[in-house]
Amino acid sequence: MSKRDYYEVLGVTKSASADEIKKAYRKLSKQYHPDINKEAGADEKFKEIAEAYEVLSDPQKKSRYDQFGHQDPGAGGFGGGGGFGGFDDIFSSFFGGGGRRDPNAPRKGDDLQYRMNISFMDAVFGKETEIEIPKEENCTTCSGTGAKPGSDVTTCGTCGGVGEVNQAVDTPFGRMMNRTTCRTCRGEGKIIKDKCTTCHGAGKVKVRKKIKVSIPAGVDDGQQLRVSGQGEPGFNGGPSGDLYIVFRVSNHEHFERDGDDIYYELHITFAQAALGDELEVPTVHGKVKLRIPAGTQSNTQMRLKGKGVKNVHGYGQGDQHVIIKVQTPQDLSERQKELLREFAEISGDIPEEHGSSLFDRIKKRIKGE
Repeated sequence: MSKRDYYEVLGVTKSASADEIKKAYRKLSKQYHPDINKEAGADEKFKEIAEAYEVLSDPQKKSRYDQFGHQDPGAGGFGGGGGFGGFDDIFSSFFGGGGRRDPNAPRKGDDLQYRMNISFMDAVFGKETEIEIPKEENCTTCSGTGAKPGSDVTTCGTCGGVGEVNQAVDTPFGRMMNRTTCRTCRGEGKIIKDKCTTCHGAGKVKVRKKIKVSIPAGVDDGQQLRVSGQGEPGFNGGPSGDLYIVFRVSNHEHFERDGDDIYYELHITFAQAALGDELEVPTVHGKVKLRIPAGTQSNTQMRLKGKGVKNVHGYGQGDQHVIIKVQTPQDLSERQKELLREFAEISGDIPEEHGSSLFDRIKKRIKGE
């Protein structure tokens, strides 16, 4: 199944700025976050959005994606896309040429991915935790050979240990040689006569392994952490693959995060906005005092420097932005209404009485009332 264009996934154009890409990602990731959206397919949609943002938010990856699309020849394709892997593969598919892979050469194991749900605060401050993942380990009975202890592993006589055989094929251009996987050893280049009774010749067994993870302070939703050497075991003595942990950060009840900055809505009364006040405001670092100047308007933003999130790459600390929301009083008592009318009269802003007609209001204005 072909992958959708990353720009289409995020709903932006190729000329979109880094800030526009980031805003589109934040909006969509919240909309399809599996902890919020319980609709069928939301989880896959969320992964698709995270994958698109991972590429388009990185200038180098974005440049290569713009040039090659999903089939980046320098990185084996974005997100594991299919297709030819280069000229050697194309040449080999037609003429049997290209490089020959030695099945007995050491090879690195496959990488693994694990999605970790963490709280808003754990993402801000980091945390030491432990996860358990299903993975393969080299069989301890046969030490990963796949053979019963004491028995021999012999070289395949059909392919001579290379795992492939050449076969003549008649084509419109004449007879040519085509390289195919050896059916005798199934491309392994070796024959196991007496298989290990524990792993049944696979050389590996499925286990559940506990791994200690240090969640870095400042990690954001969709970002990933590489844990070196904790992927699948290598082949023929090769190194193990890596484990990639993708973080899914839950929303907070009061705070909203944008990069390293935090936003908080502070609701104040009409009197506090008009006369000014000093209030305690919550931050992720604890409560701090904030002075509200007299005459503060609704939607005014006030900055608390350094009260945001530590940058995950060590580039300083974000701020907290307090957005002032002035509440309009409701269910006023007669005394409160009387005082407000008096205030309006002194201010020269006398409200029209309910029920007065347009004609009555015009007459009052003509009379100067």
